[in-house]
Amino acid sequence: MTTNRTHETRTDIYERVTSQIIAAIEAGADDYRMPWHHDGSAITTPVNVASQKAYRGVNVIALWAAAHGVGYPAGIWGTYRQWQALGAQVRKGERGHLVVFWKIADRHGEADAEDGDEDRDEPARRMFARGYTVFNCAQVDGYTPPEMPVLPEAERIEQAERFCAALGIDIRHGGSRAYYRPSTDHVQMPEFACFRDAVAY
Repeated sequence: MTTNRTHETRTDIYERVTSQIIAAIEAGADDYRMPWHHDGSAITTPVNVASQKAYRGVNVIALWAAAHGVGYPAGIWGTYRQWQALGAQVRKGERGHLVVFWKIADRHGEADAEDGDEDRDEPARRMFARGYTVFNCAQVDGYTPPEMPVLPEAERIEQAERFCAALGIDIRHGGSRAYYRPSTDHVQMPEFACFRDAVAY
């Protein structure tokens, strides 16, 4: 049977995640540009520092919204304890951000009987949400994000470079985003060294 406390906790988790997403939508995305997934920017798929696994589902949107709103430089996240386990410390006064994990639990014995399924042979399965507070690597001391590999200039593809130069396009380099800006009629690119390989560039 679902208790009022459990119901309130779930409702609180849903409301908090929804509020984060609504705030991001209301803030608008008129300056958004497609990020490069390998540059470690905060808008890329958020990753858990302990498991090295990417967050999934609504957590991606929630952490994107949090990173965009505050301007975190990297998408690496962890709980207070996960940062402590790495020898890092969340700074005093830093505010965490909510992520939600879904768990599946089997209900045995009395729980089955309460649902009126006394004759059930197999345990009922039930999903429930659990909220956790995570902090971005920019909110902790004692942690340095891993350095990205640097693509050497010698890897440039000469034929491709000549082709692009012949097009006469205004291509500017810098930052961690790639986009075309109609108002200035130019293409913005991250530096060559930031790319995984010359073909990606």
